[in-house]
This record gives sequence, C-alpha cells and structure tokens, in this order.
Amino acid sequence: MCGRFAQYRTAIEYLDALRTDISDFRTGLEPRPISRYSVAPGTRVLLLNRQDDGLHLDPVVWGYLPCWARQAKRPPMINARVETAATSKMFRGIWKTGRALVIADGWYEWKKDPEDPKRKQPYFIRLKSKEPMFFAAIGQFRPVNQEPREDDGFVVITAASDAGMIDIHDRRPLVLTPDIAREWIDPELSEDRAAEIGREEGTPVDAFEWYAVSKAVGSVKSDGPDLLTLIVNPLL
Repeated sequence: MCGRFAQYRTAIEYLDALRTDISDFRTGLEPRPISRYSVAPGTRVLLLNRQDDGLHLDPVVWGYLPCWARQAKRPPMINARVETAATSKMFRGIWKTGRALVIADGWYEWKKDPEDPKRKQPYFIRLKSKEPMFFAAIGQFRPVNQEPREDDGFVVITAASDAGMIDIHDRRPLVLTPDIAREWIDPELSEDRAAEIGREEGTPVDAFEWYAVSKAVGSVKSDGPDLLTLIVNPLL
C-alpha cells in the first residue's frame, strides 16, 4: 500500500524528469520547492492531470469516496488495487475519465514483526537512480473554471510487490517510467491499454532501494528533511 510519501522538489524538476513540454502547462508551475517529506492522506496533494486546455498540476485531496458511498460513513479510500480498479463499482468511473499522476521522490512502508504486529519499523523506498518517480493515480477533480465538488479526490494505484520488496510490504504504488507516465494521462489512451499498463508496465523491484528511517514519519506533525535520514540499527 502507500500511506505516506515524499514530494519535495520543485515542479520543474519533476517535469524535466517526465520529459514533457512545459509550454503545455496551464497551472501549478511554482518556482519554490514543494518541500513535503511526509505527505499524509486527507491532505491536498499536487496532482498532475491533463484537461482540455493542457496539463495542470493542481492540489487535490488524497482520498476518494463517491457521494453514493457516503451514507455508509466509511472513510475515503486512499489506494486502489490495479487488479480490480477498472471494474469495481467504487472506481470504474474515474478509471475511465480521471487518470492522473502523483509526482514523488519515494514512499514509506512499515515493516511489521510477524510475531508482534505492534512492533514495526518504517522504511523509505526510492529509485536507485534518485530520480523523481510517477505514481499512477485516478481521481475526480474539476477544471480550474469549475467549483470543486464535495467528493473530489484521488487514489494511488497499487500493485503486488515482487520478491525482495515483499519483505517490507505486499503492496506498492504502481510506479511508471516517464514514457509510460505520459501515456497514462493521454486522453486518447484506450481502456484496454490502460489495463495493460497496470498489468505489465510497472517499474520492476530491482530499480528501487530502501532503508530504515525514524518512526517520526508516522506523526502528522513531522514533515522535514530529517525524516529521510537513514537509521543505522533498525528494529526490523
């Protein structure tokens, strides 16, 4: 799964890594670093999406629950399984119309002691290349000239972890290469190709590295670069 991630560079750095035409952008190109080291669910997150007039990098709430599901008083979903998102009642609508990208530098997972689930150690996972990464996402969001709706929001698409990373967690964000990421948000992308990307185009585990970090990442009050500091003697 993905319950915390880092998004700390400038927007231009992510877009350079995505190899996209900056002149195609309409909103979101702030020159300052984003400087978020522990992005939490329920907060507004810069989400890359394509609208009729071009590309937008807009703040959208991380979490999605359609209006029809709110009567059950369940919390918003923050992740969607790639195996079922296209067909599930919860997500099939936004799978068709709301493909987007989360720009990120890495994410956190908590490794649990199998004999004592309360005993756990957070790890930070990033690309070995240290390059920015792009999470496949789907959501409901408004064009800038429309008022937002109560149920606007997005979820991160997750896939099964392969051997090696599964020791940390059995699910991980669907991380796309720049070429595939640009394809993911192309409005002409067919549903069959979107499903194929979900099944086959995720970045392989051997492209990532991970290391133990402080438990402070679990606190919503902590959001500084010190969260990325390696812990030499982790609990697990």
